[in-house]
Order: sequence, then C-alpha cells, then structure tokens
Amino acid sequence: MIYSQITGIGSYVPEKVLTNEELCSIVDTSDEWITSRTGIKERRIAEAGLTTSDIAANAARRAIKRSGVSPMDIELIIVGTITPDMIFPSTACIVQEKLGLKNAAAFDVSAGCSGFIYSLSIADSFIKSGRYKNALVIGADLLSRITDYTDRSTCVLFGDGGGAAVLSANTENTRGILSTHIHSEGGHDNILKLPAGGSLMPATAQTVNNLDHYIKMKGSELFKYAVKYLKDVAEEAIKFNGLKPEDIDLFVPHQANIRIIEATAKKLCFPMERVFVNVEKYGNTSSGSIPIALDEACVSGRIKEGDLVLIDAIGAGLAWASSIIRW
Repeated sequence: MIYSQITGIGSYVPEKVLTNEELCSIVDTSDEWITSRTGIKERRIAEAGLTTSDIAANAARRAIKRSGVSPMDIELIIVGTITPDMIFPSTACIVQEKLGLKNAAAFDVSAGCSGFIYSLSIADSFIKSGRYKNALVIGADLLSRITDYTDRSTCVLFGDGGGAAVLSANTENTRGILSTHIHSEGGHDNILKLPAGGSLMPATAQTVNNLDHYIKMKGSELFKYAVKYLKDVAEEAIKFNGLKPEDIDLFVPHQANIRIIEATAKKLCFPMERVFVNVEKYGNTSSGSIPIALDEACVSGRIKEGDLVLIDAIGAGLAWASSIIRW
C-alpha cells in the first residue's frame, strides 16, 4: 500500500491588519457586534499589487523547505482558490513559474472554502495510485478583492491569506492521510455567490455599478447548512476509519465563524480544548483557512507527531469536505 504523508506545511498572510475598530470607521458596526456574532477581532488585507499567486507561492516556499523535498521532485501542483489572479491561466501555473517547479503538472480547484480539502483529496488519490510521489497542495484567497465594504453583513467576515502542504508517498502505515470525503449539493447559489465576471454575467459598466462583482451571502441560511454538513462529514470520516470522537486529538475546522465552530464541536461532542481556533486573528480566508490553521497548530505544538487530526470545511456550491490525518 502507498500512503500520502504531509511532509511539510507553511502559510503566509499579508502584513496589513484591519481591526474591528478600523472597520467601524468604514461601515456602521461595532467591535462588540462583530465579536459577539463572529468571534473575529481582526483580519489581514493584501496591499495593492499582492496577488493570490504571491500568497500561494510564499506559503509553498515555506512548506517545501520544511518538507526537505527538492523543488525538482514536485510533480503536481493544485491550488484551491476562488480568487485566482485571472480567469486563465490557472493560478497554479503562475505559482509553478514563480517557484521554478518545472517538472509538475498544475491546475486550480474551485470548491469555495472547502477548496483546500478538495485539492488534498485529489493529490492524495494521485499519490495512492502510484502516479506521483510528491505533490504541492495550496489553499489561498484574497477575499478583500471581492468584498463590499459597504455591506456590514459580509465585510466583517473576510480576510486574505493562504497555506500549503507538501504530500509525499509513504509505504509505512504509521503516518499520512487516512481518508478524505468530499460532497456537493448544487442549487444553493442564492445563499453564497459572486454574481458577475463569468459567462452568465460578463463584466459591464452596469455590473460594476450594481456591485455584482462582490460576495453576496445570506448568512443565517448558510449557518444552518454549515453546522449540519460539517457535523455529518466529520462523522463520516470518523466512522469510515473505525474511530470514535474521543480518538481525535485535534479538530481543525474551517475558520468561518466562532458560532459555527462551537455549534459543530458541540454536536460532535468535542470539547473546545480539542478544537483549534484562530478565526479571531484572520477571519474567513476561504481556501486558506485550513492550511493556515494547520501550520499554526503545528508551530504552536498543538499538533504532535502521531496525532490524529480531523479537518473539515464547507463553502459555496454548496461543497463540503473532511479528512483525517495521522500526523
């Protein structure tokens, strides 16, 4: 049997911090209102000229360095993102050029906030099939570029950042990705979408004036789906591997909203002491959320070698996913 092991992980967030207090001068809100409803205190905002591929490449450099894998041995690059540098070429191809990974195939995955786990699932399958030995999986988004800062229901939530993981083939069943589980359910574009910029609604002066190039979200409706599907997909992964909730050393959920995180943990009977949370520092970074959290959990010592780590996320589509990893 061939298993895929995370041999290196890294993340990158922009330097600029946008606090709740600063948001109060932009839109009618307050620190108390934001914190009580989301758990977010600040988020990172990309400076002009910084792109999704820049954030992805910076995170990937750190992951590759920690993995000990030669850049020439990277055979596959997958970038989960909903904010590509441009419609085409893929952000993955741009990252490939920036890192000089000449021997890799490269493509993007669009699965909303679950983009990193979707990408991880694809890379895991390629490695387990024996097709590739080393893959680079990235989740990165610049949500500030598609956020309407006159809409307090969305602008308080989102930030910029990304993370990356190097997956390498491993023939010892002691560490690695135990399983991945991906799901989707179309027909919910009224809950979470970016209306304009595609073939349905190409960019025009009218779409710009109507603010159709910004995120549109119905938060209360999304909340109900998020808690249910995050619980279901986490339980699926636990059951698939013959485990119990108490066997999981650390639960690293998508960092969208503290209320969603707490509600999901409660339904799974996970005490918050075994749940990793950093939403207060970064807000929702979409595809960047899970790898940023994994990197911070490793650096802080919350994840140790041999730990069982459960990750899950849900995003536009709706698309949701989970994975259990023996670290």
